[in-house]
Amino acid sequence: MSVKLLWQQPRESRTVFPDYYRLLIESNLAQLHLLGGRSAKTLMFQLSGNRLIFVCRNGVAVPAVLIAALCAVAICSQSATAQTASDLHESERSDRVTGGRVEGAEFAANEPDIRVTLNVPSFRLTPWQNGKEVKSYFVGVGLKDHPIYIGNREATEIIWNPPWIPPASDWVRKKKGVRPGEVIKASDPRNPLGKLKIPLGDRYLIHQAAKTTDVGNLVSHGCVRMLRSDLFDLAGKIVAARSSEVPAKRIEAAKRSLRTLVVRLEEPVPVDINYDTFVVEGGVLHIYPDVYHRRMNVPSLLRDELKSSGVDVSNLDEATIRKMLSKVTRKTQFVVEKRSIEQGRALEDGQLLLLIPKKKAMKGSKRT
Repeated sequence: MSVKLLWQQPRESRTVFPDYYRLLIESNLAQLHLLGGRSAKTLMFQLSGNRLIFVCRNGVAVPAVLIAALCAVAICSQSATAQTASDLHESERSDRVTGGRVEGAEFAANEPDIRVTLNVPSFRLTPWQNGKEVKSYFVGVGLKDHPIYIGNREATEIIWNPPWIPPASDWVRKKKGVRPGEVIKASDPRNPLGKLKIPLGDRYLIHQAAKTTDVGNLVSHGCVRMLRSDLFDLAGKIVAARSSEVPAKRIEAAKRSLRTLVVRLEEPVPVDINYDTFVVEGGVLHIYPDVYHRRMNVPSLLRDELKSSGVDVSNLDEATIRKMLSKVTRKTQFVVEKRSIEQGRALEDGQLLLLIPKKKAMKGSKRT
């Protein structure tokens, strides 16, 4: 990493800050200069990668000034940082996003405004067209030790009968009969991808489930798994919405054969993956399991979620909140209407429901 001084000195002091502080400095450099006085103004920052190194003309004073300044900036930025984190976890089904109602619509071909969202704790993937829900599917996601990426991704292509190239990962090296880097064809039983994959970048994929019990479970090494019929349906909607030049006959032929077919999307399809364990949807609170054990299901966060959703929590005490949270299991969600919470009847009126309805979980998912 390169660093510049406005004037060079024989004695230098170099300090490395992690990416979080790099972002704080980058967005608040004027404040740092103001707080640091003349010494801070002797610095010129060049940012590279995920590190920041500053070189100062004073071995002690300027680092102390900057560290103090960082603390001040961090305090000033706390609410903005919290808001950013909150946005990353917000479900698209939340009343704060939808205004209180998820609008549904029939899918329409040749309407290219399509995107996909997934809330990991609910195992629910939804395609939206023109801002309205056109379908919803239940899926499997990454294992706790190999979690799926939380954040924004993009789908740029859809591949029927995809080959699998095992990554150079520890779990692959432990797998018998598979070598990192080899090309495993769709016809090979060692290929775990099934009939179709939708790459999301950085080796993250949406692909076919190995079995029906994948749905609603932590089963993959960072990928989303869908039942074959659901995956075909999702891919078909994306292709039809984007008016692909690939004829429908070729796609149908790929479904019946083992020949690889790649459909490239002229414009990427946004895929928003979030992690929201508290969702107020249509005036109903859903408490989902904290499947990755990220300490999301704690009383203070639930109370804050309800307040920000306009729920009067004056009749909701700490003991009741803890009991609500304790009812949720790995396979279930706790559901209760807002008005029941406001009336002090959260436990009496709330219900414990299965995360994945049995009729959905029982649908077949043949691999060939």
